[in-house]
Amino acid sequence: MNTTAISLQSLFNRIPRRHSLENVKEIYSILTEYEDLLITIEAVNSFYEKNIPIYFDELEDVKAIIKRSTDNKASKKMKDSLFDEGSGNLKDSMQKLMDIYGDGSQTA
Repeated sequence: MNTTAISLQSLFNRIPRRHSLENVKEIYSILTEYEDLLITIEAVNSFYEKNIPIYFDELEDVKAIIKRSTDNKASKKMKDSLFDEGSGNLKDSMQKLMDIYGDGSQTA
């Protein structure tokens, strides 16, 4: 396993599932690191360059959901639900990426 694959797995394992102020800060940190890894993976070769853009779109969707989970007007239950949706979507996206990325040697 290369360092990028290890970093992806580490980020995946850090994704919180419960809404709290600390977890919102943590997920924003994870999203930033994930975006940096996407940029790194995209630069590996033309296969990844063609297949990575969907993950940037999914990342933006997760950011929007997490942002809505911090709305002061939302109830605690709504915040929990939105955060759970956002973190679940992030986990799904990262799992798909890890499956495609593998060890970083895809070329076709």
